[in-house]
Amino acid sequence: MHRNTQRCDGNVSQTTGGLTQMSLFSPSLSMQVTELNEPLSNEERNLLSVAYKNVVGARRSSWRVISSIEQKTSADGNEKKIEMVRAYREKIEKELEAVCQDVLSLLDNYLIKNCSETQYESKVFYLKMKGDYYRYLAEVATGEKRATVVESSEKAYSEAHEISKEHMQPTHPIRLGLALNYSVFYYEIQNAPEQACHLAKTAFDDAIAELDTLNEDSYKDSTLIMQLLRDNLTLWTSDQQDDDGGEGNN
Repeated sequence: MHRNTQRCDGNVSQTTGGLTQMSLFSPSLSMQVTELNEPLSNEERNLLSVAYKNVVGARRSSWRVISSIEQKTSADGNEKKIEMVRAYREKIEKELEAVCQDVLSLLDNYLIKNCSETQYESKVFYLKMKGDYYRYLAEVATGEKRATVVESSEKAYSEAHEISKEHMQPTHPIRLGLALNYSVFYYEIQNAPEQACHLAKTAFDDAIAELDTLNEDSYKDSTLIMQLLRDNLTLWTSDQQDDDGGEGNN
């Protein structure tokens, strides 16, 4: 069971306020990307990310709630109610998938494609987004479809991770946010707690070792993500110990 795992789905400082403005700003940004084919500024990039995060986040939350209700309803055996709940879950899944595909299309056809060879920060940012949105698809997918989106998510995260290690400081908030979400992918999607803990611990330790390189402008973001990494490590280590204890008693 995954208890309140922390993740970073956008620029940290941008997620605390002004959400209405960001949501309204998203369509005009999408038009700028698709029709004008212009690169986004850092601020625009963050606004677009958070706006889509809010849209998809509402569907992800609804899906979790309705899936829980579906499990309870199935146990009750009321066929009519079961069918109603299933139909609503499938409706939410289609909406979530549509949003994710919209974002992935923007990323593949415009945003990632238009990054120059030296725009490492933007490329890592967009590849992280790509990994995130394939991860969201993996949360609701099954069978071969799930295997495909899981593979796509890992490929995007892995490419972003390699670029970030080569070209960005360990304390950079985008590199830290990537490590946070990549480790969540391992823990929640791949069911690989050891890999998740290793990735999160390495990112945290590398950042701690270079705290003196922290940029004043990004200090708040970086330290917040480091705290989230540590929180997840504490939670995941505890879960592993609980599992080990359970196995030992059986």
